[in-house]
Amino acid sequence: MSIPDMKGLLETARRIQDEVAKVRETLGEKTVTAETGGGLVSCVANGRGEVVSLSIDPSIVGDRRMVEDLTVGAVNLALERARELAQAELGRATGGLPLPPGLFGG
Repeated sequence: MSIPDMKGLLETARRIQDEVAKVRETLGEKTVTAETGGGLVSCVANGRGEVVSLSIDPSIVGDRRMVEDLTVGAVNLALERARELAQAELGRATGGLPLPPGLFGG
């Protein structure tokens, strides 16, 4: 590989790194929602995989087991959707190039 080719490759890598950093920053502003039990429990997570809110319908508060099961299901589904959102956004930033885990801080 010649020096100009290497320089171009490094410039491209820097550009992708900058774009990935921007995407990671904006992922905190994007949210996904997941519901279980027909909407009895609702969880909102952001694109960083952080739970933003959790809502539990008061009608099931007396049934501890149901609340626990539906809450775990809603949180897990919201976090799965958050991961999918992050992957899609990062895929757009990298032009679909697969990146090794942790390459740009992820």
